[in-house]
Amino acid sequence: MMETVWKQIRSSLEKSLNPGAYTVWIKPLDGRVDGTKLTLAAPNEFVANWVRDRLLQVIREAACGIMGAEPRITITAKRERETKSAPMPTAAAPSGKRERVDQLGLPIVEPIRPVTVRNWRFSFDDFVVGPSNELACAASKSISSSAFASDHLFLSSGPGLGKTHLLQSVGNALCGAANRKSLRVACLSSEEFATRMVLALKSRQIDQFKAQFRQNIDVLLLEDVHFFQGKERMQEELLCTLKALRDRGCKVVMTSSFMPREFCRVDDSLVSRFCSGFLAHINRPDLETRRRILVEKARRLQVDVPVEVSELLAERITTDIRQLESALGNLVLKARLLNRAVTMELAWEVLDNYAVQNSSPDFGHIIEFVCRSYSLSEDELKSKSRKRQIVLARNTAFYLARMHTELSLKDIGDRLGRKHSTVLKGITKVEREISMQTPLGRQIEKTTQRLTP
Repeated sequence: MMETVWKQIRSSLEKSLNPGAYTVWIKPLDGRVDGTKLTLAAPNEFVANWVRDRLLQVIREAACGIMGAEPRITITAKRERETKSAPMPTAAAPSGKRERVDQLGLPIVEPIRPVTVRNWRFSFDDFVVGPSNELACAASKSISSSAFASDHLFLSSGPGLGKTHLLQSVGNALCGAANRKSLRVACLSSEEFATRMVLALKSRQIDQFKAQFRQNIDVLLLEDVHFFQGKERMQEELLCTLKALRDRGCKVVMTSSFMPREFCRVDDSLVSRFCSGFLAHINRPDLETRRRILVEKARRLQVDVPVEVSELLAERITTDIRQLESALGNLVLKARLLNRAVTMELAWEVLDNYAVQNSSPDFGHIIEFVCRSYSLSEDELKSKSRKRQIVLARNTAFYLARMHTELSLKDIGDRLGRKHSTVLKGITKVEREISMQTPLGRQIEKTTQRLTP
């Protein structure tokens, strides 16, 4: 029974963690449940410390879901217990790196294997192109052929806007078009890259690690490179890897939630390397693109979705394509389980799980709303005019953009032709008026409340 509970917890973790993290850190653990106490035994102190520092909360949440109560978790190292009771060996073990790794009790670093076509989750065929992602898609398709002028591509976007889709599509297209049967492609997250490097260092296999990434692959697809912020040793290794791959003419595609210029605590040489290829940013899709995404998703699900339902979903979920597709998938599943048609009534019920956190307007919607509310044109809003009504409208736009988008103060200022300091001053003034509930503050608050439902 105790082992069964741990198996259920481990199964839950396998679904919530990326495959690399689960294989390296969770799979080697032995678990024992006693009431509300969960005891985990790691192969050695290194693995035990890593799990304590980085995965303890994830394990606690998974265990709580299975056990029905928050457990008390203890993590120990098996090597410690074994050395206390085991007799000392009378003969030296055969020398060699493999034996050394076994003595350390570390998970073995698996070699990078070519990724086969059946493993790719996405392709360019099911990627819906719109104004927000047109450039990124074109660059991704070009690097998949010999027509691209650069071998390095850097894609950035907020979460759920398609950068992973494009990254996977590049790998899919390259493998499909390869003359060789075994194009060597490494597709992994930056966290997994770092994990492999740490294990290689601890198991004294760093030379093998370097060879895997610098010599034994033809394409590197690396996700979320902002993970390397503040990790100097790993930045140095990544920089050397990228240099080696470029010297060999290999293709590299990297993704991040931020553009390189926004990174903190990243070596200038690495930032320069990120910027040495082609940079493409994916913006939030407009309404028409969101509608077409839903049409394509419905086609793949082989279901008829009324136009008014697609429009409702597209209008309510604006910031995350993954959430948009999830809402449609849940709507279709609910209709099938209830043996009902996809209707507006069902759509509203499903939206209760999504609309509140995903109905934030994008920057274009904010500008359109402010201009309509203050009876101004967009040109007047962006003008140098110091008229009271225009300044008030401009400050309101600054305030709403900061509240509802992920744009930096500089980006907001650039889009409205103002300096970073002007944006900050305008937002501060609006916040002060609202907090003091002055007549102007109440007017602004009443105006801004009409922006979202």
